[in-house]
Amino acid sequence: MNKKELLDLKEKSLAELREKIDYSKIYEDDKGDFKLKGDFFENQKRLVLKNCGIIDPSSIEDYIGLDGYKALYKAIFELDRKEIIDIVKDSGLRGRGGAGFPTGRKWEAAFLQDTDIKYIICNADEGDPGAFMDRSVLELDPHSVLEAMAICARAIGSNKGFIYVRAEYPKAVRALEIAIDQAKKYNLLGDNILGSDFSFDIELRLGAGAFVCGEGTALMESIEGRRGMPRNKEYRTTVRGLWGKPTVINNVETFANIAQIINKGSAWFRSFGTEKSPGTKVFALSGKVKNAGLVEVEMGTSIDQIVYDIGKGIQNDKDAKAVQTGGPSGGCIPKRLFDTACDFESLGAIGSIMGSGGMVVMDEDDCMVDVARFFLEFSVDESCGKCTPCRIGNKRLFEMLDDITKGKANHETLDKLEELSEIVSEASLCGLGKSSPNPIISTMRYFYDEYEAHVNENKTCPSKRCISLLNYTIGEDCIGCGKCKRLCPNEAIAGEARKKHEINQDKCIKCGQCKDNCPINAIALA
Repeated sequence: MNKKELLDLKEKSLAELREKIDYSKIYEDDKGDFKLKGDFFENQKRLVLKNCGIIDPSSIEDYIGLDGYKALYKAIFELDRKEIIDIVKDSGLRGRGGAGFPTGRKWEAAFLQDTDIKYIICNADEGDPGAFMDRSVLELDPHSVLEAMAICARAIGSNKGFIYVRAEYPKAVRALEIAIDQAKKYNLLGDNILGSDFSFDIELRLGAGAFVCGEGTALMESIEGRRGMPRNKEYRTTVRGLWGKPTVINNVETFANIAQIINKGSAWFRSFGTEKSPGTKVFALSGKVKNAGLVEVEMGTSIDQIVYDIGKGIQNDKDAKAVQTGGPSGGCIPKRLFDTACDFESLGAIGSIMGSGGMVVMDEDDCMVDVARFFLEFSVDESCGKCTPCRIGNKRLFEMLDDITKGKANHETLDKLEELSEIVSEASLCGLGKSSPNPIISTMRYFYDEYEAHVNENKTCPSKRCISLLNYTIGEDCIGCGKCKRLCPNEAIAGEARKKHEINQDKCIKCGQCKDNCPINAIALA
C-alpha cells in the first residue's frame, strides 16, 4: 500500500464508519471527532481513549478512517529520525508506566547508540490490583500501540519489537494478534513498509502473571527466557537492554499518545495538562465511588474533581476517607488533600505516586491499617525474592501489620514498623521493592490515630473492620429463635427458646455466621 492507497482507504473507511456508528451513544463534534455521550464522559479529556468505544478494534479500516497510520507515513516519508525524536521531546510526554521519565530523552538515548541491532518493547504487563487501563487500550484500540511502536522503531533505528502482555488478558492478546496480522496484510508492518526502505516487525510475548515483570529489567529477563528478576542497574536499558542491545521500553498508555503527537504537533499536546506534566492521564477509578470505570483527564485535574465530578461521589452517600493512587506501591491520600492536582510533582509532594493509574476510593468504613496490610500482603506474594530487604523485610512488615489488626501489638511495634519501612524503601534493589512500603508510610503519616487505636490498652478498630478487635453481641431485641445457636460452629451461643441469647466471647471464633443469618438483625459488631 502506498500513500494514495492509504488516503483513499481513509476516506472510504471514514464514510463507512459514519454509516455504522450508533448515534444514540456517540456524536460527532464540530471538529469531526467522535465522542461518547453521557455524564460520565462529560468532564473527561479523552486522547489516549479517543477511539475506545468508537471503532471496531478488529477493523484496521475503522482505525485508518480516523487518521490511523497517518503518523507512521509522516514519520517514514516526511520527517527524518532526529525530527521525530525532537517532536516527542518537545511535547514533554513522560512515561505513563509510573516513573514519569521523559519519553523523548529515552528515545534519543537509544538513537545515539551506534549499533545495527536495537529493540522496542511495549510493557503491557499490567499487574496492579484494580488497574485495567492498558488492557482496555489493547482490547479496544490495538493499532494505536502498533503504529506508535513502528514510529519509535523508525526514530531510533530498530527493526524488531516485542509486546509483553500477561496471559491473563486473552481478549487483549487476541486483539493484538488480529491487529498485527492486519497491519502486515496492509504492509504497515513487516518488510519495506509502505514501499520504503524501513522494515519493522512485532512479536507477542506472554507473561505468566508475575507482578515484578512490570519492572523493565525483569521483563527483559523474562523475554530472554529466564526467571523474571530485576537486574542490577549498571547500564540504562537504552544502552544495554534486551540481549545486551539498546532497548526502548514504554508502556501501553505512553505509546498510545505518540501518533497524535506526530500528527498534531508538540504544541498541541502541551496545550493539555501542566507545564511539567503535559497531556492527559488515564485512571482506573474503583472502590467506593458511585461511577467506577476508566477516566481520562488532563494532568493537573484534582482528586476531588475525579471523585465527585466524574465519579459522582461516594456510594450510599457516605463520607470519603482516602484515595489510594499508584497501585500496591502507591500512597493513601486523605480527604482533606483531595484538592491535590493529579500530576507527577503534586502527588509526589504528599507521599504518593502516579503509578500506572490505579485510583481506589475508600470511605468512612475502611480501616487504613487493614488497607496497608492488604497491599503489603500483595507485595509479599509478588516479591521475586532476589534481594533480602524486599524478600524478608516486606514479610516482617506484613507480620507486624497483621499483629496490629489482631490486637497483638503495642507502641513499640509501631516504631519498628516505621523504621523497617524506611530501610526496605532505601535498600531494595528495584523500584517495586523501594516503593512497596508506601502504603504503610502514607497511612502512618495521615492516619496515625488509627494505628494508635489498634495498639492502645483498649485495642479498638475505629472503623470496625478488624474482626479480631471486635465482639459479636446480641441485642435486647433478640426473639430467641435459636437460629444463631444452631449455626454457631463452636457452640459459643447459649439461650432458651423465645428468650434473649448470649455469646461466650471466649469461645467465639468471630466467623460472623450468627450476624449474617439473624432474621431480625439483632446481632452487631462492637
